[in-house]
Amino acid sequence: MYNQIESNKRKTWFLMTIFLVFIVLIGYLWGAYYGFGLSGIAIAITLAIVLNLFSFFKGDKVALGISGAKKIKKEQNPYVFRMVENLSITAGLPMPKVYIIEDININAFATGRDPEKASIAVTTGAIEKLENEELEGVIAHELSHIKNYDIRLMMIVIICVGIITLLADFFIRAQFMFGGKKNNSKGGNAGAILMIVGIVLAILSPVFAKLIQLAVSRKREYLADASGILLTRYPEGLAGALEKIKSNKPMKRANHATAHLYISNPFKIKKGKKSGLFSTHPPIDERIAELSKMA
Repeated sequence: MYNQIESNKRKTWFLMTIFLVFIVLIGYLWGAYYGFGLSGIAIAITLAIVLNLFSFFKGDKVALGISGAKKIKKEQNPYVFRMVENLSITAGLPMPKVYIIEDININAFATGRDPEKASIAVTTGAIEKLENEELEGVIAHELSHIKNYDIRLMMIVIICVGIITLLADFFIRAQFMFGGKKNNSKGGNAGAILMIVGIVLAILSPVFAKLIQLAVSRKREYLADASGILLTRYPEGLAGALEKIKSNKPMKRANHATAHLYISNPFKIKKGKKSGLFSTHPPIDERIAELSKMA
């Protein structure tokens, strides 16, 4: 379990470093080609800060609203509420807000900017179809996302993808509308090379950014699986829940903007063992296999 946790943390920060390099590189090329100098990097970083602040303070409300989650009090569902409460105490976390999603599928997600402002949403399908230990495994997984600050990390990742896409779009639009800096001190050939490199990067970088986002999402799912088992000490519970999740159908309020938050893809679950580059989650069979190693 501890090896799994450390490995996934290292890989996540490696991917986040690549994100930063992409943003700085596009900002630099943008500034160099259009005569802004290092101001291009400053513009990119400023844009990142502004969008991240919005995500930091409003991102959880957007996610909960899109999913159709309804906040509950203890008396409305004491079974789920007490389970979240007990596992939060075990994890050493503040009690998150509890939400219910009216959906027959088995799923759940956590959101919020930090453990003090966190929320957990669970579908009615999960409550009705899972055994006690299986539901505990699912909730422990989501609490691990909170404890590991995945809820904040994934909001930052989404903003990074958006920033890279915006900068790339600005670069291409400005190139066709205004052209590059005419008096480029590096000469015509160097300016042409810079233009080609910039356009190629602008076209490909949103694709690369999306692939990095999905890779980060998959690694954090493995991390939350392992961390959740540290809370329950019962890998079979989460493994059993994942086995039942394999029969899920697409959720009524499934949305691509929030799909990565769920414990399982809210759209159609692909069969097979291999994880696709454009998948928000690792294959369930691979996750179950990793959990079996921890038993």
